[in-house]
Amino acid sequence: MLNDTIAAIATPAGTGGVAVIRLSGSQAIARAAEVFQPIRGASPVDMAGYTCSYGYFMDHDQILDDVILTIFRAPHSYTGEDVAEISCHGGRFLAQKILRSVLCEKIRPAEPGEFTRRAFLNGKLSLTQAEAVADLISASGENALKYARTLRDGATFRRISAFSQKLLEILSDLAVWADYPDEDLPAVESTVLSEKLHTLLKEMQSLLATYDYGRILREGLHTVIVGKPNVGKSTLFNALSGYERSIVTDIAGTTRDVIEEQIRLGDVMLRLSDTAGVHGTDDKIEQIGVERSIASLSQADLILAVFDLSAPFTEEDHTLLEKLPPEKTILVYNKSDQSQEVFRELPFQPVDMIEISAKHGKNLPALEKAVEAFAARHASPAEDGMIANERQRICLEQAVSGVAEAIQALDQGFAYDAVTVSLDAAADALLQLTGERVTDKVVDTVFSRFCVGK
Repeated sequence: MLNDTIAAIATPAGTGGVAVIRLSGSQAIARAAEVFQPIRGASPVDMAGYTCSYGYFMDHDQILDDVILTIFRAPHSYTGEDVAEISCHGGRFLAQKILRSVLCEKIRPAEPGEFTRRAFLNGKLSLTQAEAVADLISASGENALKYARTLRDGATFRRISAFSQKLLEILSDLAVWADYPDEDLPAVESTVLSEKLHTLLKEMQSLLATYDYGRILREGLHTVIVGKPNVGKSTLFNALSGYERSIVTDIAGTTRDVIEEQIRLGDVMLRLSDTAGVHGTDDKIEQIGVERSIASLSQADLILAVFDLSAPFTEEDHTLLEKLPPEKTILVYNKSDQSQEVFRELPFQPVDMIEISAKHGKNLPALEKAVEAFAARHASPAEDGMIANERQRICLEQAVSGVAEAIQALDQGFAYDAVTVSLDAAADALLQLTGERVTDKVVDTVFSRFCVGK
């Protein structure tokens, strides 16, 4: 497939100012010369890389549009191949017609992610960098964009490569010492080896710990709103969502199931869930809703526990507080405009405590800042890289497991051969992470989530 020349519309579907049709492969520039007529200057086959030409796109003898042709010469292009990009007016029909005119026996339609896949296979990007391209496209906020950009620039690849280099140096020392026992070589001291492995393990675990923040940036912060009936959970949910997503009434038990919405709060994406009121009830349907509300607490990244300042503190409030994990709970004291109650004694120290009026939108910016501060606690410096998806997490976990097994074998007095086996497995997992040693199936899976044209 790498010998084929491919083409696709590289800009989003729909009507816009400009659309770009990209060709990549050995026949890209020759095909551009067949369909492009310059107003003046050289033919595309004579154009240097990184140059543009203005002219007409020709469908046989018919002018379809006036366009700009940009030429990139291998290996100095995104894919590492010869690339031609035709920028035309951005009508949906026009772009599709130009693409159909470009396609022929020697030019086929590109598959999803095939341009970036070729960049990876041609050594222009590591696999982690290629995955970051999709993250750049889907970035939903400033932080997501910043981290995706550093990943695209190779931050994670460089850090993983450093781990690999340290592992290879250790394996090299072990191999030389084992293969040439009669040579006058310094012995591998187990204490020194153990120290190196413990240091490496700690560094790898530090990178692995960034996965949660990577998941939050990619999928959003799974946030659950809980509380008794009629404390204002649905009003808060609607206020944060920006429209009447949950039904709000004075009747207790109106919300009987979990209602979900994806919203943006400041620079944080939330997967927000409004839950049934937590209270004792004989209604079987309400009981199911309450059970689901309680179950959602363990699955949440963040809990917004809502209490009513206009009503006395009750035993049910105490019961709910006992179920809340403090490390991921923000206490939201609602109806501050009707405040009669002040909560002073708590069984734990929550992440934050905010007084609001969800009905009137009072102090919601303070809640926004508290949520942003909570999300930021999981962050690490962008330039240090991060584990951005499940594939990377699994590979790094396998590498961490291999180093941990090597340390255990060393501590238990096993021969260095056993240590080497575990370290070989760890090194292989790291190479799979970066794509330096990876199967076609893994590559297919990675690029299947890309859009056509990228």
